[in-house]
Order: sequence, then structure tokens, then C-alpha cells
Amino acid sequence: MFTKALSATMLMLFLTMPGLAAEPPKQAPQSATTAAAPVQSQAVPAAQAAPAAKAAVPAAPALQEKVRPNRSITITMFMAIIGITLCVVIWAAKQTKSAADFYTAGGGITGLQNGWAIAGDYMSAASFLGMSGLISLYGIDGFMYAVGPMFSFIAILLVVAEPCRNAGKYTLGDILSFRASAKPVRAVAALSTVTVSLFYLIAQMVGAGKLMQVLLDIPYRFSVIGVGVLMVGYVVFGGMKATTWVQIIKAGLLMSGTVLLALLVMFKAGLNPFGFFSDIVNNQLIQDHVRMNVLKDALPKPGVDYGQRFLEPGLFLKNPLDQISLGIAWALGAAGLPHILMRFFTVPNAKEARKSIVIALFINGTFFFLINLIGFGAALYLTPQLISSVDKGGNMATLLLAQKLGGGAGSIGGDMFLAFICAVAFATILAVVSGLVLAASAAIAHDVYVNIIKDGKADQHLQVKVARITSLCVGIAAIIMGLMAEKENVVALVALAFAVAASGNFPAVILSLFWRRFNTAGIISALLVGTITALGLVVVSPVMTYPQKIADDAGKIIVTLEKKQAEGAVLADKELTALDKSRKDFAKNNGGTSMVGLKAPLFPLKNPGIVSVPLGFLAAIFGCLLFRDRRAEEMFDEIEVRQITGIGIAKATDH
Repeated sequence: MFTKALSATMLMLFLTMPGLAAEPPKQAPQSATTAAAPVQSQAVPAAQAAPAAKAAVPAAPALQEKVRPNRSITITMFMAIIGITLCVVIWAAKQTKSAADFYTAGGGITGLQNGWAIAGDYMSAASFLGMSGLISLYGIDGFMYAVGPMFSFIAILLVVAEPCRNAGKYTLGDILSFRASAKPVRAVAALSTVTVSLFYLIAQMVGAGKLMQVLLDIPYRFSVIGVGVLMVGYVVFGGMKATTWVQIIKAGLLMSGTVLLALLVMFKAGLNPFGFFSDIVNNQLIQDHVRMNVLKDALPKPGVDYGQRFLEPGLFLKNPLDQISLGIAWALGAAGLPHILMRFFTVPNAKEARKSIVIALFINGTFFFLINLIGFGAALYLTPQLISSVDKGGNMATLLLAQKLGGGAGSIGGDMFLAFICAVAFATILAVVSGLVLAASAAIAHDVYVNIIKDGKADQHLQVKVARITSLCVGIAAIIMGLMAEKENVVALVALAFAVAASGNFPAVILSLFWRRFNTAGIISALLVGTITALGLVVVSPVMTYPQKIADDAGKIIVTLEKKQAEGAVLADKELTALDKSRKDFAKNNGGTSMVGLKAPLFPLKNPGIVSVPLGFLAAIFGCLLFRDRRAEEMFDEIEVRQITGIGIAKATDH
């Protein structure tokens, strides 16, 4: 039965790949060709003329509608990765016999292996494709997204890793319910875990669908279903052991591709970082992009250096409070992500837990540093105009850069390198979604079914069976929601996952481990208030799509350029194209509303962390003070001893 199921999984994915006609791609705006040509929109000093000529990349590629990989090479690499990972699943399935095996690989993962797996869990497709794209379009602001995760790992290393390993067993609910009323706490913890996991999971599913649609002309729905089937197969049959090794393989491939691409960028820059950033500042196309597409200045403003502006903060996160809020969510969010917390239970002791975080911190630090080079390299050697013509969010920047530095479209080197990076992105999505499905299914099966419905009275065979059924159900739900969320803003979904984790889960975990008076009321208050506040603020924040805002921005450009025409001036081709596009944007979006019926955001910040995290902590504190629990206070000494010594923790399982 197992072999047949795996064969069916491979067959289904294979059938979705070759030869299926995609929906016709949208035509690029008429501005495509004209925007690519360097037009002098402001005077360039003579001293800068030479570097500007070099940086403007006279041979800039014509704008295009999509990435054009070699289908045969790309599909071959995809199938190789699928084949390798399915072999891992078959091997892991034979060793998954108990609930501990399924949820935590029997606690037998080493610190080195777990460090690579945590890195694989954390380096998602949003990191690999989204952050580099954000940097290529908005410059230094994207750096905030790349640096933020490092602080979260420091918080995990110093505060959470060892106590969680010694106080819990499988899930977030195990940690929180140790000295609280088990059933209500497990129920709310499971709800929070599923909420965070599903929002993060939907973002990955949408990313997978878009990636396959753009790369291989596979319709979005078939892409999502194919990835979902593989994901379910990994988790249902292989459990944590298969998920861990898939993440390790993915992390190794991702680091290899990232290091190689970053080295190619620096070699192309002559290994001269000062010259590299000087070329970025003097690049006319980057200047035009900042002026027209980011700052929305229809005409150059005197005294504004648009190239230098690309290396200054405020293009994407215009409000300084936004940067602080984002930093809070990044620094605390990862320490509350259920699929990250779950990884501490896979190692045999607290020492290995600490070791795994140090290794993950080193790997992720290297990765996010290199992502910055890749993002800036994409801006310089591809141009923001080309990147945004393929994908408005910049998500294809890394893929386009790989193809160009490998030798260009149509060359063997370019096609091979692009295919490899595409396969790495695909493996990244598979690994991350597997970890998320496992975390969500564990919360439902272990916390809700075994400990609430069955009062902890379920044998190992039943627990594994329920866990697998739950994983299947979560996978199916993720596929359905991924299909429904095709048009949604995935950045908003990822922001929501981190905000909920930082606002609800993190206060509950920290105070449960370190505050004697913390109790059931505090845990439930933190989880409910933090989660609901974060949810509410995100859906009314600027990170959502507001058609009326798009129409208003277009209206400003129309007024400026029509006024210039009325004064008798002749508009350049680029300005005529911008005017035509703005008129279309205005007509399409005027009067439109967001998904919750708003014409403009009610909350001014893109990330709610600066409000929702303090509210989560305050709710936890007030909940405890209002409803005191003597039993929880008396049990604090026990959990403190367990945190320090690890007494009472099960040993790793031998296979």
C-alpha cells in the first residue's frame, strides 16, 4: 500500500509537469521597450559620466513577460530532487513506529543535523526569492528583512531552546500545559498553532503555484495540487525523520546555489564592493525606477539624488515605526513559531538543542548576508524595470540573475544554472511546507485528540494512525486554501504568521517558563488577545491591497503629466507610456476596496508587532493577576528544575 501511494504521488506530479497548457500570460505594458532604454532624466556630473555609462548597462536586456527556462533540463532536475526525497521518505517510513518517532524522530537527531534542518525550516521560498526581489526593487529597506531573522535566532538561543527541550515533549501545548489546566490550554494552543501554521503554509502554497506557473507554464491549480500531494506523502509516511532529512538536503542545495550566485555577482563586480555600490548609485535605470516607480515623482525634483536614495532607508518602510515594528516581529516571532519550537524535541538533550541553534545561526547568517549581494546584483545587472516586468513583487529576480550570470537565456550554462536554482526553490517549498503540516497535525492529533478527547489514553498504534490521518486532512486543507488564495498578497500572510507567533505564542512560552505566578488564565489571555489583535491589525494595515490607493497614486501622475502637456511641453516616450499606464490603473481601481471592504488602511503600519506584542504581554500579566492559581505557582519549582537538569525527559530512541 505504501509503495503504491508513493508511486501514485510521483505519477501525479509527473503528469502535472510536461505539456499542460498554461493560462495565457498577461501582455506586458506598452512601456516595456521604452522603459528599458536609458533616458537621461537628470543631469549627471562629468566626473560621474564614466561610471554612469558602465553602470547604466547599455546592453540592458529588453523587458520580458516571464522567466524562460529550458523545460527539459528543469524538469529533469525537479524529478531528480523528487526521486531523492522520496527515497528518504521510504527509508524513514520503515523506522517510524511510535508517536515519538512520528513527531520528533525519537529524539535521535544530532545537534549538527538539527541545525541544518532548522536552517532548512527557516530559509523559505519567501527568503530565497522574496527578500532578494525586495532588495532589487527597494534597495536597503530589503536589508531589514534579511537581517531581522538573525535577532530571532539569538533570542531562541539565549532564552528558549534549552528550557523548551527540557520542559516539553512534542508540541507547544506540552510546554504550556505543564503547570496549567491541560485541556483549555491545549485547546487554545492548538488553535494558535494551526492558525500560524496555516497562514505560513498558504503563503508557501501560493508561492509554489506561482513559481511553477511562471517557470513551466503549469496552470496554478495543478501546481498547488502537485506540491500538496508530495507534501502529504512526506509527512504521512515519513513523519519527522523524513521531514528532517528533506530539510537538510534542501538546506545544502540552497546554500550551494546561494554561495555560487553571490560569488558570480562579486566576480562580475571585479571583487570591488566600493565600485559595485558606486555603480548602483550611478545607474540611470535604477535612478529612473526610484523616481517614477517608487517615489512616484513624475518629474525629477531638484537636489534629489535618486541613485543614492536607493541605498537609503524609507523606500519600502517609509515610517520609522514600521522598521521598529518589523524588528519586534522578527526578533520574537521565530521563537514562537510552532514548527521551529517542535524541532527542539528531536534532539537527545539540551546541549544538542543549543548546538543546533548555533549551527542554524551560522548557516542562516551566511545565507541572509549573501541574499543582500544577490538582490543588489539583480538591481544592477538586470535593472528593476526588467525584474518588475516579469513579476511586480520582484520574486523572479534571483532566477533571472542566475540565468544571466550563467551565460544568458538559451545558453547551456544559463539554462543549467537557472534549472538548478529553480529546483532549489522547489525543494525549499517542499521542505518548509512539510514542517508546517507536521506542526499543525501534531497540534490537532496530540493536543486535541489524544490529550483532550482521549484524556491521554491512546496506545502508540492509535496515536500514529491519528497523526497520519490528521496530516492528510491538514494537507488537503492547505491545498484547498492555496487554490482559494491565488490572488492574495502572500507577504501579508507571512507577516501575519510572524505577528501572531510574536504576539501570542512568545509571551505565553516565555512567561510560562520563567514567571512563577503565570497560570492558565495568563496563557489563554496571551494566546487569544495576541492572536486576535495581530489578525485584526494586519487585515486593516497597508500590507493588504487597496485598489483606491493604486487609483489615487495613478491620479497624481495623470494630473502632473497632463499639466505639463497643457503648458505646451512635449512628453518623452517614457512619460507618454507612464501616462497611458496611469490612466488604465485609475480606471481599473477607482472605487475599489480591500478584502475587508476598506478604501484605505485604518492601521498605518505594515507590521502590527509594535502594538500586538505589548498587548499580548499585558493580557498575559493581567490574566494572571486577576485569576491566581496556587497549583501553578507550586509547580514552578518542578519546571525550573526540569529546565536546568532535563530530569524526566525521555531518552532518544534507538532504531
